[in-house]
Amino acid sequence: MNAAPTVSEMDMFQGTYDRALAKGARAAVRDVLAVKKNERVLIITNPGKDTQSISMALYDAVLEDKGAPILMFQREKGQFDFAEEEVVKALATNPEIGLSISKDRLGKDRHGLKHGYMGKRRYDHIYDLLYNEKKLRGFWSPGITTEMFSRTVPIDYTRLRSDSSRICKVIGRSDTVRVVAPGGTDLTIGVSGRKAHADDGDFRKPGQAGNIPSGEVYVSPVVGTTNGVIAFDGSMVVNDGEVIIKKPIMATVRGGYVTELSGGKEAEALRESIREGEKKARENGRKGLLKPSMVEKYAKNASSIGELGIGLNRKARIVANMLEDEKVYGTCHFAVGSNYDGDAEALIHLDGLVDSPTITAVSTTGRETTFMERGKLVWD
Repeated sequence: MNAAPTVSEMDMFQGTYDRALAKGARAAVRDVLAVKKNERVLIITNPGKDTQSISMALYDAVLEDKGAPILMFQREKGQFDFAEEEVVKALATNPEIGLSISKDRLGKDRHGLKHGYMGKRRYDHIYDLLYNEKKLRGFWSPGITTEMFSRTVPIDYTRLRSDSSRICKVIGRSDTVRVVAPGGTDLTIGVSGRKAHADDGDFRKPGQAGNIPSGEVYVSPVVGTTNGVIAFDGSMVVNDGEVIIKKPIMATVRGGYVTELSGGKEAEALRESIREGEKKARENGRKGLLKPSMVEKYAKNASSIGELGIGLNRKARIVANMLEDEKVYGTCHFAVGSNYDGDAEALIHLDGLVDSPTITAVSTTGRETTFMERGKLVWD
């Protein structure tokens, strides 16, 4: 049986972060994760100032609640980088909780990408396997900052979970979802048979995982069903980082794939990012990191629409960091690249915001239910 933490352990990191960060860490450990005595909490991070301070605050908060934290550092990872083998092996020990506090990404799984992990379906990352197969719970926070963590994590989770649940139920009984917005977005996606996921900060049971900060409902469109126009007019992730959009990116979508892009330099950056996703898939095939049968699928899906997400965190704001931007109440986002249901995999997943959307779910009988109108939930 693990011994209770000693005073010296409890004082190990205190003093390296402020009270607001400690408050956020306690909210994450208690309200989000509900850490129990002796549960192993694997925290994977990078040695940057913000990521290190947040990870240390989480470490202390876990100790306070008598959990068993393990803190692991690796070098910063980007869009196409691989996680260190030691990180993958640490996850393979099946900790009850796995947290990724990263400057950019956790990193791709070399073994998973090449060989896959089989469960209810094929997974190309061990973390995805563990939480989807209900062996782990936790969260990931790519690009998190101390200011963001302190402001957006201690929130009203009861309200967030209620909003998320209502939206999930509406989408769950729908055939299609239509999104229109003042900037020019007019798009329809198929959702029949898809499960809408609530990233609502409820990661208290195995199989529950998502972002911190929390605050969205997301769904993967049925492959090939997305049609219309997206006017990205908030912020956008591209391979070189994230940009605040000055001139809207107009994306024409046919049969689930982006077929045309127009706009300013932001549109060109997105176009180049899609090309890079296609190029990297073929490069990985030549290097033996992707099975030959998967190469062209990954390349093609670099231009697919992989997600519709709806922002619900009322403390979030647009700060040119998609971890927070996509949670902003009154926005929605679409991802270009891989989806979350495993039937449209790609090496990229690039989120872009649409401001003040009106979102309407349509049932198989044609009944329409509008749950967000010009960025406001209709029950507010």
